[in-house]
Amino acid sequence: MGGFVEVMGLEQLPPGKGTTVTVAGKDVALFNVDGTIYAMEDSCLHQGLSLGTNQLEGKVVTCRRHGWRYDVTTGCTLHVKDFGVAIYPVKIVEGKIMISVSERMQASGWRWER
Repeated sequence: MGGFVEVMGLEQLPPGKGTTVTVAGKDVALFNVDGTIYAMEDSCLHQGLSLGTNQLEGKVVTCRRHGWRYDVTTGCTLHVKDFGVAIYPVKIVEGKIMISVSERMQASGWRWER
């Protein structure tokens, strides 16, 4: 797992919040679930609306356009299991959130692109 890029300070993303960043030309939604940071594609599968700025309840983000809900820890939609957006590896280094978009995992958990 390589290619990690610093995107922001951990203090900039408080628990229970989400945001969006662009890394290597890819839009990424970031979420802080009880102190753990998760990263996933920032595009609802239904109509492409950004997910990062939508309401986060626990580990579920709901698209504000038509209500599609995603588990941010897996990228899976709640209405169809094993269907969802790609997720990206995240690590915290010296208080900085680092993301690797060179590797992404399909919602079901297997790697599909390097």
